[in-house]
Amino acid sequence: MSVSLSFAGESLRPQPCGALHWPAFDTLFVADLHFEKASAFARFGRLLPPHDSADTLACLIDALEATGARRIVCLGDSFHDRGGPDRLPAGPRAAIKSLTASLDWLWITGNHDEAAAASLGGRVMTEARIGPLTLRHEAVPGDPAPELSGHFHPKVAVHIRGRRIVRRCFAVSATKIILPAYGAFTGGLDVADPAITSVMDGPVMAYVQEGHHLLRFPIAA
Repeated sequence: MSVSLSFAGESLRPQPCGALHWPAFDTLFVADLHFEKASAFARFGRLLPPHDSADTLACLIDALEATGARRIVCLGDSFHDRGGPDRLPAGPRAAIKSLTASLDWLWITGNHDEAAAASLGGRVMTEARIGPLTLRHEAVPGDPAPELSGHFHPKVAVHIRGRRIVRRCFAVSATKIILPAYGAFTGGLDVADPAITSVMDGPVMAYVQEGHHLLRFPIAA
C-alpha cells in the first residue's frame, strides 16, 4: 500500500511506477506516456527497442489493477507526436481502445500530441477540473488553484554512501504537483532546475515512492 500525501485538502497516493492515485475520486493520474517514441525516432534513423508502447501500457494496466481506479487522466504528451496513434501496433491499439471503452478516460492535450489520441476513444480536453484540482499539461505560474500537471519529467538525484542515485519524482509545492514522466523511454529534468522551480510558486519538495515508504527531499530554489 502506498503512503498518502496531503494536497489541497485531499489524500493522494503516489505510486512507485510514477502514477498518482486519488482514492476519493477513484482516479489515477499519469503524465507523459510518450507512446510510440521509438517509432518516431526510427523515422530519423535513431533506433531504439520497438516495444516502448507495449511496456508503458503493461505498466499502466498493472497500476489500474493495483489501485482499482475507474477513471484515468493522462496529463498530456500521451503520444510522442501527432502521428503516434497511427503507428501503434495492433496489440497495444486494441488494448487502449478496450480500456477507453471500459473506463472514464480523459486525455489532456500536450505540446507533442495535441488531440491526436481522440481516435482511440475517451474524452480529449485542453484542461479539466475534478473536485478542487485543475488538470493541465504544463503548470501555469501564478495560478493559485491547486493544479496537477506533467511536461517537465522531474527527477531527483541523491547521494547515498558515495553513490549518486537518480529517481523520477513528484515535484510538489503548496499549490502544484508536477508528475514524473510515465513512458518507458522518457528522460528527465532535475527537479531543482529553474525551469521547474520557477513555475512552482513557492518552496518545492520532491517525493519519491520507494516500496512502502514515501521519501521527501526539500529542493533549494
